Amino acid sequence: MTSIDRSVRDFSNRAFGPPDASAKCRLVLTIDSIRFAIEGRPLFEDASANIPTGHKIGFVGRNGTGKTTLFKLIRGEYALEGGSIHIPKGARIGGVAQEVPGSEVSLLDTVLEADTERASLLAEADTATDATRISEIQTRLADIDAWSAEARASTILRGLGFTQEEQAMPCSAFSGGWRMRVALAGVLFSAPDLLLLDEPTNYLDLEGALWLESYLAKYPHTVITISHDRGLLNRAVTSILHLEDRKLTLYRGNYDTFAATRTARLAVAESEARKQDARRAHLQSFVDRFRSKASKAVQAQSRLKMIAKMTPITTPQEAALKRFSFPEPEELSPPIINIDRASVGYDGKAVLSRLALRIDQDDRIALLGRNGEGKSTLSKLLAGKLEPLAGQLTQARKLRVGYFAQHQLDELHADETPIDHLRRLRPNDGPGKWRARLGGFGIGAEQAETLVGRLSGGQKARLSLLIATLDAPHLLILDEPTNHLDMESREALVEALTAYTGAVVLVSHDMHLLSLVADRLWLVKDGAVGPYDHDLEAYRRMLLDQPATKQDKPKSKPVRASRADIAELRQAASTAEARVTKLSEIHEKISQKLSDPKIYAPERQVEYTTWQKKFAEVEDGLARAEDLWMKAVERLERVAGQES
Repeated sequence: MTSIDRSVRDFSNRAFGPPDASAKCRLVLTIDSIRFAIEGRPLFEDASANIPTGHKIGFVGRNGTGKTTLFKLIRGEYALEGGSIHIPKGARIGGVAQEVPGSEVSLLDTVLEADTERASLLAEADTATDATRISEIQTRLADIDAWSAEARASTILRGLGFTQEEQAMPCSAFSGGWRMRVALAGVLFSAPDLLLLDEPTNYLDLEGALWLESYLAKYPHTVITISHDRGLLNRAVTSILHLEDRKLTLYRGNYDTFAATRTARLAVAESEARKQDARRAHLQSFVDRFRSKASKAVQAQSRLKMIAKMTPITTPQEAALKRFSFPEPEELSPPIINIDRASVGYDGKAVLSRLALRIDQDDRIALLGRNGEGKSTLSKLLAGKLEPLAGQLTQARKLRVGYFAQHQLDELHADETPIDHLRRLRPNDGPGKWRARLGGFGIGAEQAETLVGRLSGGQKARLSLLIATLDAPHLLILDEPTNHLDMESREALVEALTAYTGAVVLVSHDMHLLSLVADRLWLVKDGAVGPYDHDLEAYRRMLLDQPATKQDKPKSKPVRASRADIAELRQAASTAEARVTKLSEIHEKISQKLSDPKIYAPERQVEYTTWQKKFAEVEDGLARAEDLWMKAVERLERVAGQES
């Protein structure tokens, strides 16, 4: 399977069963009474859902219940054990399967290749000789707006954090996490009819996550997103698809609406269950009292039958709130860290300069700033992983710092169990204390003896958080701590951080977490760090109102195009001109054919009609090509004029 799931392939009615007749024009996906199990564990039993065309769906449920498996069933990677899934014939399905390979192809070209139809048409246009086919190609290229493709692909890449210069660099120059962003850009650019996204914000920073929210809200086709990002589920979706008890339920509205609706439903179910339990207990009491008495035997048997006929009212399975138990540090005299006129960077080159910062033990600080501005560099300075290049950084004498970053999940020992990790880090504690510590972070007895390589992403994140807080740090630095955590775990983390008696420095794309935990905002920008005097919502509006690259100029001034931009526009104009030339040549040849009086003879009527039809088609194609050429030239002249 390729990194960008571009097909985006046809699904026949025969493969998935017949669709509901009324769904053809309204539904892009029909899930009808499906059954499926993995290794004997049932994930879906008589599960059904209808997804309307154009809707934005947030897909939620506890980790391990089968959300990603459903995506694989929709794509036909797994075979159903029962029921059917129907997608209209010809509908294209897209999703991010894995990261883009580290090839020498540029980021921009990699994204452009994701639209296989456009790439195929452009390749065919260079070799086609049949006038009718050439006209069809030009018409289709115009219909899919092929000539603005570079600009659209570049806009998506900018939104996901890539500068203009980076877009021209090869994929091999970027790490796996960044190549995941390229894969995401590719599938967004290909614009499938049904877009399936599995935790798309896990590899994004706050700026990229906010951009994606805005993009998905305006996406012209259907989207189903597996996510635990409450901000995305509140702002980018119109419905919530909930997987619970092996069933699917579609709720109208965003996540907050779903949560309120479900809470009310749970309350009703629990009330009815209590009433039924009381009724069953009352009947059973009568049976127990009078079963042995001949005069009451008939009544007792009657009540036993009533008990047997009672359908149990079960409340939906609630995920136990797996709390985090952070050890409490002793109190230190303030400040615990003071930075005076310091600079920090790499290889002697400063990334951040003139830092004047203070952290007290009761601080809750969120670091804001675009990607590449230096948030991680500042985090490493505070964690003691980088030394100041200049100035002073003073710490409280007994200060302990805990540091969690996503890359640390990769530093866990895949061939060891969580118990093995604690045995190595705390050899004097003993098995009972090791298990108690793991239990305090939601890692149960079974997971404690499981090799880390077989744990889920959420379980690994919990283990890394445990290791980061093992020494009861006075300062806890968390860089994207919610990646791989489900909704319940995120809420548990909020509670733990709120109750924590040490200082917290947060870098996260989860605005829900930041809004509930942070009480101070620091903005990392232009090589400096200072307080951000507005709130998170103002920061969100600022990010969405402004372009996403450092090179952007104020809106009052025109943005000067780069040489790469001008070169692209020149190439587009040249390509459009070549197509006009080619069509003009064909137009001239057909004109000469039609100028021959012999072709109008009665016996050549069919031939004349064929050539006349081709002439009309080429004229139409030529008009479209000329229009595209003129627009390309106008764009080039407009941009080139700014440079003069």
